[in-house]
Amino acid sequence: MQRAQLPPPSPSRHLAARGLGLAAAFAVVLPLPAAAAEKKPDATPTTAAVLAATRPGDWRMLDAQDTLYLELPQGRVVIELAPAFAPNHVANIRALAREHYYDDVAIVRAQDNYLVQISDPDAKDESKRRPVKTAKASLPPEFTTPWNARIAFTALPDRDGYAPEVGFSGGFPAARDRKAGRAWLPNCYGTVGVGRLNAPDSGSGAELYVTIGTPPRQLDRNTTVVGRVVQGMDLLSALPRGSGRMGGYDRPEKRPPVQRIRVAADVPENERSALEVLRTDTPAFQAWVESQRNRREPFYVAQAGHVDVCNLPLPVRAVQPSP
Repeated sequence: MQRAQLPPPSPSRHLAARGLGLAAAFAVVLPLPAAAAEKKPDATPTTAAVLAATRPGDWRMLDAQDTLYLELPQGRVVIELAPAFAPNHVANIRALAREHYYDDVAIVRAQDNYLVQISDPDAKDESKRRPVKTAKASLPPEFTTPWNARIAFTALPDRDGYAPEVGFSGGFPAARDRKAGRAWLPNCYGTVGVGRLNAPDSGSGAELYVTIGTPPRQLDRNTTVVGRVVQGMDLLSALPRGSGRMGGYDRPEKRPPVQRIRVAADVPENERSALEVLRTDTPAFQAWVESQRNRREPFYVAQAGHVDVCNLPLPVRAVQPSP
């Protein structure tokens, strides 16, 4: 299996590393001059107030069958899979994990302001590449999925340059074109997608990428998106950048190792990461979106009245596991 590569990114400004999690939902509060701090009262609550007012039913636990643990020497990266949008690739990734295909692979590429890529480092050498056993070596692309009214979709009120409509579906940033009858997952920060060659059907999930920079939305409907990172983005975004072509590591010893990837359901319960995320089909989520569109923390002097679908890192919180 030849190692897949993704197209180079569009030129963009450098962004500092950001985390996906509950902390991302809170703004840093800095003191303002008295004149700037005097603002008219507004009914829109702050993000912190919205989250503080949530009830247990506004949150959901991650499904262990749809959760991956990417184990690095530095710690665990938790990935939520999206079988509603890429069912065949998600099933294949589960099969690859269960046959231990990902054990001792590596991060072969870390391109600044773009992505990291996880792969068998010997994928280009037919005599050395690791075999695929129960999983499939290639799959038809799942760049989009048929849209129907049964798919939950919470639309954002703001326009998007890459899709007729964007919002959230089942906890994932999503886009849809109702006239074409298609929906897809956009490439946001923390997106997990399938690496491939030029042929659309050359991916399988054996090679995965995670976006660590400015959302490369030009990849939308050109790659199969299988999920998103819900915890551990700091471990990926802080990796040393590769100095080779497209961020590849020029020497094998520079490649950050991957210990393994496991399906959470296959991990003993006492070793799982007990996490829950804010549901995206509730009034609480809509209030949270509005608090992001118009920030009311003391730091903010002007409100944007707008938010990008990729600028809404869904709140995640740790919970006590069930006894």
